[in-house]
Amino acid sequence: MLRAVVKLALLLIFCWLPLFWACGAHAAIAVDSARVWPAQDYTRLTLESKQAISHNMFTVSNPERLVIDLEDVELGSTLNELTKLIGNSDPYITSMRVGRFKPGVVRLVLDLKSEVKPQLFVLKPVGEYGYRLVLDVYPAHPIDPLMALLEQPKTPIPEAVSAPAATMQVEQEPPAAKELSAEGTPRLTPSTSIGKIDTQPPPAPPKNVPELRARTLIIAIDAGHGGEDPGARGRHGSREKNVTLAIAHKVKALVDSTPNMRGVLIRDGDYFIPLMVRVAKARNVNADLFISIHADAFIKPDARGSSVFALSEHGATSTAARWLAKKENEADLIGGVNIAVKDPYLARTLLDLSQTATINDSMKLAKHVLNELGDINDLHRGQVEQAGFAVLKSPDIPSILVETAFISNPSEERRLNDKNYQMKIAGAILGGIKRYFAQNPALSKQKFAQAEF
Repeated sequence: MLRAVVKLALLLIFCWLPLFWACGAHAAIAVDSARVWPAQDYTRLTLESKQAISHNMFTVSNPERLVIDLEDVELGSTLNELTKLIGNSDPYITSMRVGRFKPGVVRLVLDLKSEVKPQLFVLKPVGEYGYRLVLDVYPAHPIDPLMALLEQPKTPIPEAVSAPAATMQVEQEPPAAKELSAEGTPRLTPSTSIGKIDTQPPPAPPKNVPELRARTLIIAIDAGHGGEDPGARGRHGSREKNVTLAIAHKVKALVDSTPNMRGVLIRDGDYFIPLMVRVAKARNVNADLFISIHADAFIKPDARGSSVFALSEHGATSTAARWLAKKENEADLIGGVNIAVKDPYLARTLLDLSQTATINDSMKLAKHVLNELGDINDLHRGQVEQAGFAVLKSPDIPSILVETAFISNPSEERRLNDKNYQMKIAGAILGGIKRYFAQNPALSKQKFAQAEF
């Protein structure tokens, strides 16, 4: 009898064991895609999956390495090909190795170029993304922003672009992050852009504008969105983050060509920057003005025109302004902010909430820029609007948000991708800036009064 019971037990074990093994294999989490966003500010690595990934991280010195253990993760093609995403130009990572460390654990080893301060955190699903395990590799000793500004060469003005007649040819946008699909095939993430249709040369500099003061004026130019946050998308595949960066570069070139004026790009590549960090970067270089560049979108394709916004202390001036501010403020959710780390910039930026004087100056600047934009495009509304935009909450820098046009409108999407038209927008923004300073001379700023640019 006992022998029969033992035989039955062994039979059940052998019958059920394959099922247990199958369940265990099925439980392993597959990494659907991997992306790397290298930038001078920091390098971000993102692993996307349908379930949250448990993880552990530690650093090793001599030489500097960063080790990440991923638990219950399938070592598939996406992870195996992850090493291909690390380029020679990455400021902080030399190379990467991926392999099975022990049963149930995949180990990533990052060889570093210098000492770093890494952050590793999980983002819940939002928008088009599933769960994301995000590694942000920050330098242990970031460069001083004022010294970086002094060492930065001025940007030459781009030459006028001559485009063929109105065609719908597709051109490749500048590369941004590299990405791996679930199949392990490397691909570039930026979308294609629409062919150029506007063949007019860029506008001449504004005339009859009084000369500016001798002190160098610092203009912070913020290209909206970036990296994991693509912003709005046009019907033909254009991404707001690419359009805003292209326009921002042209604004900087025009600003740099203006005597006694210097442009600073808050984002100079395709990577994500939290909204309040954008504000902090402008303050760190003692900027005189902050210009945030965007491309609007709406559910109906016939919405069109340019708009300019300023901060409001007492609610939005319209339902549309309130809706837009809410949408723009959600950029941190899409781009991915580590909420476990208290942002040191937040307390400094919001110390002074009595921003009445700054908002008044912002309104003056916004009106000048809106008037200039009205010469090259329809205006969505004939007046400056206000709402609670997080990126405009600097207590001491006049700040505006420019919605250059509707990327959701096919006609305006074409124009936004035309380099000549981008230069016209940049010229209008500069014209508004110069008219603002002509009527509102900038106060002396001691840190830059003696600086030579």
